[in-house]
Parts: sequence; structure tokens; C-alpha cells
Amino acid sequence: MRATILLAAAWLAAAIPMAAAGQAPTPAPDLSFTGEIVGADHQTYRPVPFDVPEGVGRITVTLAYDRSNRTVVDMGVWDPARFRGWSGGTRDRFTLAPSDATPGYLAGDLPAGRWRLMLGVPNARSGARAAYEVKVYFDRAGEHRATEAIADPPLKDGPGWYRGDLHLHDAHSDGSCESRSGRRVPCPLFRTVEAAAEAGLDFIAVTDHNTTAHFGGLRELQPYFDDLLLIPGIEITTFGGHANIFGPRRFVDFRVGSDEVADIRVLQRDAAAAGAILSLNHPALPSGEPCMGCGWTWPDTDFGAVAAIEAINGTMTQGPLAGLGFWYARLNEGHRLTGIAASDNHDPDVAPGQAPPGPSPVGRPATVVYARNLSMPAILDAIRAGNVFIDVEGTRSRRLEVEAQAGRDRASMGETLAGRRQVAIHAVVAGAAGAFAELIVNGQPLGQRRSISSDEAQLFLSLEPGQACGWLAINVREADGRPLLVGNPVYLRCD
Repeated sequence: MRATILLAAAWLAAAIPMAAAGQAPTPAPDLSFTGEIVGADHQTYRPVPFDVPEGVGRITVTLAYDRSNRTVVDMGVWDPARFRGWSGGTRDRFTLAPSDATPGYLAGDLPAGRWRLMLGVPNARSGARAAYEVKVYFDRAGEHRATEAIADPPLKDGPGWYRGDLHLHDAHSDGSCESRSGRRVPCPLFRTVEAAAEAGLDFIAVTDHNTTAHFGGLRELQPYFDDLLLIPGIEITTFGGHANIFGPRRFVDFRVGSDEVADIRVLQRDAAAAGAILSLNHPALPSGEPCMGCGWTWPDTDFGAVAAIEAINGTMTQGPLAGLGFWYARLNEGHRLTGIAASDNHDPDVAPGQAPPGPSPVGRPATVVYARNLSMPAILDAIRAGNVFIDVEGTRSRRLEVEAQAGRDRASMGETLAGRRQVAIHAVVAGAAGAFAELIVNGQPLGQRRSISSDEAQLFLSLEPGQACGWLAINVREADGRPLLVGNPVYLRCD
């Protein structure tokens, strides 16, 4: 008997996979259960009851078992009142939340009380013994074990530049496209994801208005689109502005001015509590009957709780309706905000070549981030950090790298350098031969331009000590002035 127990323990240790490279280790479970499937369990069901406390926002369950004797174990779950899903032997884990669930399971409220995981045994050979372990994880009271336990490993390991579109819509809000017979219909989510894959993007955020209805679809599509990271997002649409939140674990109430959401700062705090970062959308647009709330007008915005601003939205690449001036004004106020861009696409069939203010195809413009790997945590951290540039035409190859040096100190985009010193700036620009780069200081061109004569140009610029205060950036333009690449700031301390 002791030998059997030791063998089962050894098998369970071997059956629980280690975290993939670049992935956080699986957290400790809130509950765990072990047992054994034997030959007598053949074609029977074994319940594994567990209690869910009040205040749980997500439940993740994992199952590991010994398959060496061709034992097969199916899995499903009932909450205290109803059936919530079945995945048979297809999956070894599932997640449930009010916002989304693993395919085969039902999203919805997570009532406190006695739940039942059901293990079905379609096959157990006579005389066979198979140890199993069930682990249950909860999101509650600031802990997010269930979210961590269901997180996917990075799609690509290793640091690099990753290209994405951070503002897309589909049938879950106001996205539309032509049906197979040519009618205009709400456009299914998979069409938008297909368009992003065809555009050669590494990641996208689908940001339907004020809803989490698309989150489950993203969970369904992610395993198939295993070279394209699908980030859940919401376009929080208020009467005083639109903002995207990226990576929320749950619904965030958008009703600013109601009893539930007293002001914009309440919404900002709730978005942060939901695990999301917040970005202001098309902030310089006018707000009125044609597009109520499109421009950002909330006077009490906490810009310290804003991670990013859409400097370019769709085809609005320059002029007063683009977000570039709004972003630069906030930078000059001392806020550190990453400039991003997005297509705001509502129809995946839109082709390139539209003139402002026409629709923009998926992936044009693109936000390009330097991230430690291709995973949602790494992409969101990279946006926060600000080593980011905008590829206005959404190419697959243009690149902008910027490093500033003062003495022995160096800083890349998003980082800080002590100012009031001579600053040497080194930029690498790829894929923009025939264009020119310009040095921007505190939102204004400094008059230093460098022609780009090769497909990968090394450019050198400088600032005198009296100019090195605030922030600097490098932008790349066509000879006619059209923007191609927009860089994020290197911050220069004025002390």
C-alpha cells in the first residue's frame, strides 16, 4: 500500500507541468483534491464537490491524471443551481467568470455554495489504477489565482519588436461587413481576427463598446490563431469621451455620472482594479450629435491613471483632429503617457487607400512595442514602459529605435535621462529610404533634420544643455511632410 501511495505521489508530481519559459509559475490553488480511478469506475461518474465562497469573480479548475493504462477521464461542472459546462476529455482545465468562459462552458454569475465537478470515466481497464488531482483557483479580494492559472504561455519567447492594432470592433458592438450574399450584416469576430492575421500583425486588442461579450470568442479563437495574440479589451464609451481598456479581467461599468459611477476617476480606479490599462481614444475629435462623446472632455481626468493616448486614430494622421497635439500637450504638462495608434476598424474588408476621414483597414496604423515576449502581460507592460513607436502605414518592416546619451547615462524611448547636459541622440530607422527624420523637443521640431538614404540608416543628432529639459522624440516623414513613423519620448529631467 505504501508503495502504491508513493508511486501515485511521484506520478502526480510528474504530471503537473512546469511553467513554460517566460511564463509566470502556476499559483498555489485555493482547493485541491486527490483520488484514484480504478477498474470498477469504468463507465461511471464521480462527483468532486467543492465550496465556492462569497465574492469570487472567476473560477479555474485543472485536472491531471495518470493516462498510462489508457484510463480516460472526462470533466464538467454544475453550480449550486444549474449545469455550467462539459468538455469531456478534450481539456485539462477550464475557467468561468461573469464576463467569459472556456468554450463548452457557460459564463455568468458565480454563486456561493456547493459546486460539483463531475468526472466521467468512459474507460478504465480492469485492474488499472490511475491517480488524479483536481485543483481549484479563485479570483477574489485582490487575488487573481484563477486568472493566472488559465493564462496562456507566450506565443513567442524572447524580446523584440511586436506589431499590433489596439482598437477593433466586430458584431458584438458596431462592426459590420458584407455577408456571403452581399448584405450588410453585423460582422462575426473571426473575420476581424483573420484580417489581422493576414496583415501580418503579432497582436490585436478587440475593443467592443461597453461589453465583454466578445471575450469568450477570443478564448475560442486563440488556440487556432497561435501566431497572433488576442487581447481582450473594451471601448469604454462615456458622454465625455471614449477610452480603451486593455486586459480587463471583468466588466467595468461605463455609466459615468450615475449613482454607480459618480465621476471619471471612479471609472479609472475600477479599470485598474480589473487589471486593465487605460488609453484615451481619438481625444481631439469634436463631440456632438454626429459622434456624441468622441472627444475627451472630462475635466477631472486623473492623467496619472492613464497609460496611453491614441496619437493617431485610423486615417486621421495629422491636423487638429489627430490626437498628436492632445498627446503633446499632456506631455508638456508633465504627464508620462505612451503614444499609440490604432485603426478603429469596423469592417475587416476595408482596403488601404482611404482618404481622411474614411475608414482604415485592420493594422493601419500599427503600434509597435518592444516587449520581453509575445504575451498579454508583456505587451501591456511594454505599453506602460513606453518603448513604442507608431508605424503610420502599418508596414511589416519599418522600425524606429532611439537612444539618448548624456555622459555615461543612456535612455531609450519611455525612459528618463538627467537633463541640462549635452545630449547625443542615436536613431536607427529601417524601411524609410527617401524620407527624413526630425528631432522634436517638447512638441516642437527643433530644426534638426536628417535625410534617410538607406533601408537601415544610422542617424545622429544632439541637444545643447540649455535645450535638454522636458522630453525629446524622433519622428520620420515623407519628403512631402506626411508622417511615417512617430516616436515616443525620452524624458529629460530638468533638475
